[in-house]
Amino acid sequence: MKRIENAASRQVTFSKRRNGLLKKASELSVLCDAEVALIIFSSKGKLFEFASNGISNTIERYKKNSNSQRFDEKAIEEDMQDQRFHMEHLKEKSATLEKKLEIIEVSRRKLLGEGLEMSSIDEMQQVERQLERSLSNIRSRKNQLFKEQIEKLKEKVLYLHQKKKKKEKFVAVIGKHG
Repeated sequence: MKRIENAASRQVTFSKRRNGLLKKASELSVLCDAEVALIIFSSKGKLFEFASNGISNTIERYKKNSNSQRFDEKAIEEDMQDQRFHMEHLKEKSATLEKKLEIIEVSRRKLLGEGLEMSSIDEMQQVERQLERSLSNIRSRKNQLFKEQIEKLKEKVLYLHQKKKKKEKFVAVIGKHG
């Protein structure tokens, strides 16, 4: 194994492996109920970190449990880097979710007829198609409900008609005997 010479490839590999390492650390923490702390520094000195119970707490626990071993400052730095990486990962995820939410909000506003002033003809046609699909779905559901209601009313009419015939027969029988 040797250092990747191409800077762009090296950065892509670093990002992918860093994300994989953070994911594995998180999984180890959740699946095995393990206390995990991870610190990563990029080649440019950027810190990435992850800790299931806080970096400081995990480091203190390590210090208490490693009396026979010499605690290395480099290990602390690596843990801090992992925490920073995890924070960066969460920030990226948050930014992605915010963008998705913004897209959904813009779409919702357009469907309500708001904010259409700057829309192109293509965008307006797309909104129109979405509205037509929605309207078609609404009409289909409404028709289904009407059909169900008609069937219930038919059943009720049949029931009342049968009940009326029974009453007429009863009255006829009483009339013959009375």
